[in-house]
Amino acid sequence: MNQQQTTRGDGETVKPLTAATIDRLRIVNVFASLNESTLHCLDGATEIHLNHGETLVQQGETVRSFWILLSGELRAAGLGPDGNLSISYTMQSGITFGEVPLLASVPSAVTIQADKKCDLLQLKEEQFWLLMTRCPDVRKAILGNMAMRLVKMQSVTFHQEKMASLGSLAAGLMHELNNPGAAARRASTQLRENLLRMHSLSKKFALTELRTDQKRCIFQLQEHALTAHFPDPLNSLEQSDAEEALAQWMESASIEHAWKLAPTLASIGMHAEDLDCARRAFNGPAFSDALNWLEALVSSMQLVGTIEESIGRVTELVHAVKSYAYESRGQKQTLEINSSIQATLVILGHKIREKQLVLTKDFSPNLPSLQTEAQGLNQIWTNLLDNAIDAAPQAGHISIRTWAEVVNGYSQAPRTDLCIMITDNGQGISTDCQAHIFDPFFTTKPVGVGTGLGLGIVYKIVEQYGGTIRFASTPGDTEFVVRLPAART
Repeated sequence: MNQQQTTRGDGETVKPLTAATIDRLRIVNVFASLNESTLHCLDGATEIHLNHGETLVQQGETVRSFWILLSGELRAAGLGPDGNLSISYTMQSGITFGEVPLLASVPSAVTIQADKKCDLLQLKEEQFWLLMTRCPDVRKAILGNMAMRLVKMQSVTFHQEKMASLGSLAAGLMHELNNPGAAARRASTQLRENLLRMHSLSKKFALTELRTDQKRCIFQLQEHALTAHFPDPLNSLEQSDAEEALAQWMESASIEHAWKLAPTLASIGMHAEDLDCARRAFNGPAFSDALNWLEALVSSMQLVGTIEESIGRVTELVHAVKSYAYESRGQKQTLEINSSIQATLVILGHKIREKQLVLTKDFSPNLPSLQTEAQGLNQIWTNLLDNAIDAAPQAGHISIRTWAEVVNGYSQAPRTDLCIMITDNGQGISTDCQAHIFDPFFTTKPVGVGTGLGLGIVYKIVEQYGGTIRFASTPGDTEFVVRLPAART
């Protein structure tokens, strides 16, 4: 084959490859097995020479050529969205490139520059498509090489996404651990104050000779405070009425700090009649000291419970993140939804108080217990409540409602669903964001405030348990409803 111009079947005159160029193509892996006649399908390719530092392709540029690197060395480097270098690799002589952007019609993901003096063959877009159409052996070689390259690219991409996910999971876990960690710290500080207060009051009693009826009354009240069977959580209105009635009774008896003591004593189901024995047995300041000592004891027990719950929540948070990535089964357990939500409110109580939110609870009594092996179910209401608190305006409103509902299916026997509804009066979720709120790592919160992990975890846990989660949102009214089957089949 001489170097004179030849005419292809389409009538176009092209310059054939020289014998020297054909020999150099032997080092190209894609073409190494092709004979000389087949290699002449590349006739018409343009020879390009680059000096060190010269640029062949800019990142983001639409690529319209296919290249063969006959000699030299090229470096490919790309910047990520954050402006930092995210891709960097070297291309040695014998490599072909450019087919992926051509076939996929995508811009170049990297900038390609010469690291050394380079010799290349370039086929324009029209030449490339003619080559792919008329030379089956070359087409097969190029597509096979592209398939291998795509596998490598997918492997790299998967690794990058995995590392990003691990980083986001770690960041999300640290964010979520802040609530129980802060609750445990505050509870331990208050517990120390309670112990010092009890010590001071006990010292007073020690210097006083107590009668039998006084000792009996103190013992009965202590038994009541230490009982393991606490009453079911009250609705907001019921709890407020109980606290007000007890505070008024104690004020009428000249109890110091009556309005401060009443909420703690009312929370364990104490009424005025339960304190009559103390009123009869103790006179004057001694009666106030007795009730202050009792309130410190009750408060201390509750604080111990908060610390235990916080430590348990840390473990559950770890399990929740783990269950987000893996289907896992734990030990069978019984879960009381009302009590679990109440415990969550205790842990998040400081955030509610800081924003001066009005909290309305409507807990349905006698809800069936959940017998489950699922892990992290209470992460459902933890994340929903945390989001509602963040979304609600200062002095805004949050409401929680639980109820049981019988669902009649067409192909299945009726079942009982346990329903949890959480609403807030925040600005709502925009229409554009509503389709993505359960996507992993999607968040509308500012950087450093939200990780986008919470609702992804919620959706995964609800789905694994066989339940559903739905929401509706308009400005001033966002409502999430979770339905969990009382008995899993």
